[in-house]
Amino acid sequence: MEAPSEVLSKRREKWLALRERGIPLYPNDFRPSHAIGELHERVRTDPGSVSEDGPRFAVAGRMMAVNHFGKAAFLRLRDRSGQLQVYLKRDRVGEEAFALFKQLDIGDFLGASGPLFRTKTGEWTLLADSFRLLAKSLRPLPEKFHGLKDPEKRYRRRYLDLLMNPGVREIFLRRSAMIQEIRRFFLERGFLEVETPMMQPLPGGAEATPFRTHHQALGMDLYLRIAPELYLKRLVVGGLERVFEINRNFRNEGVSTQHNPEFTMLEFYQAYATYTDLMALTEELLAEVAARVTGATAIPCQGETIELAPPWRRIALYDALVEIGGVDRALLGDREGLLAFAASRGVTVTKQQRLGKVITKLFDALVQPKLIQPTYVIGYPAEVSPLSRRSDESPELTERFELFIGGREIANGFSELNDPLDQRERFEQQARDREAGEAEAHPMDEEYLEALEYGMPPTAGEGIGIDRLAMLLTDSASIREVILFPHLKPRD
Repeated sequence: MEAPSEVLSKRREKWLALRERGIPLYPNDFRPSHAIGELHERVRTDPGSVSEDGPRFAVAGRMMAVNHFGKAAFLRLRDRSGQLQVYLKRDRVGEEAFALFKQLDIGDFLGASGPLFRTKTGEWTLLADSFRLLAKSLRPLPEKFHGLKDPEKRYRRRYLDLLMNPGVREIFLRRSAMIQEIRRFFLERGFLEVETPMMQPLPGGAEATPFRTHHQALGMDLYLRIAPELYLKRLVVGGLERVFEINRNFRNEGVSTQHNPEFTMLEFYQAYATYTDLMALTEELLAEVAARVTGATAIPCQGETIELAPPWRRIALYDALVEIGGVDRALLGDREGLLAFAASRGVTVTKQQRLGKVITKLFDALVQPKLIQPTYVIGYPAEVSPLSRRSDESPELTERFELFIGGREIANGFSELNDPLDQRERFEQQARDREAGEAEAHPMDEEYLEALEYGMPPTAGEGIGIDRLAMLLTDSASIREVILFPHLKPRD
């Protein structure tokens, strides 16, 4: 809720009055000696080392609450690590300083110095010898009990959301811890962290609509990457046999509870490995990250309890359609029959020219929402897997898996196609699909094909959605809850 104009006017008047008195409103020479969390840890582990006559500490933070008692006041300061009660007495800080304090507002940043003591209620408190205004707030914070509840206002003013809703702060602390644990996991296993271009001359590595821009000096169009895959595999060709990137991708597509136009992915590639190796590695990764970040491998997810400890279920795509989706197995090779079946189930299939697309659309609608516990779906058709190695036993299928948890796709991985002639044929088929109207079909990438012709060792690679993994580990229903600044339509 917007602050009433009279409240804003009063705050501005107070700001002007303080400035006219020569009070520095935004000084930058106060240095806290400790974070508030460090003081809490000190009194927890060594309470005998602090007292009213003991060492002095300097803290700084935003004033979140205040209670005035005539010649004294209790206030609460919050910094990045926690909150601390501060006790101000007029006869201790001085008449002038105490008069200044009475002109300050909740939301202002203060610095205070003094010893710690324990109040009659048992709360450790800073007894201020001095305090300073560090930054004046011109707008009031939302009311404590009404807070910031409307989702769109929360996302637009994430800074207030973080201030007023402690659970939101915890989500992003957990997300950060999750990413650090992922990075540690791969570094300990000999993977090299790399960076690949965000602007690419061709949008490759996935079937998606890209964002396009233009580089003035080079006189060429470039695309914000939809995936880093083809560049990471070039690195494997160059001898970097284990690489990973925690990257930003951009896809010019719809917005939903599971999609944001700008999102974060983990992609990694390992030479001399297959997709089955990566399935085992992923089980180890997610179980370890969950245990370190949440304290357990069994985690809550939208009313369910999901167990991430391996082993995880594995099921073939076609078997899943029959056993879970209710599709007659006899229809799996019949495009027209599948389209009729889809219509009877209310499933809209827009890309009807390819049997593989019809199959995966049916899977998305009829099977995916039912895959709550971790499940690998394997055996995807080659026509919808243009970068995947074919199965030796069934060449019409590929050595590819997708991982589903909580009814959401979390990861996609496969044994990489390293035969340059087969890859060229796949790209050529994709080009024909583009001519037939599939704008998202993979473009021909001659530079990538040239790299493959120098030889890429047997390799497996995988992408894991960081945002969706964060949703899982924080029990969030929407991707907007785990992205600090999700994309929104402009305000009217």
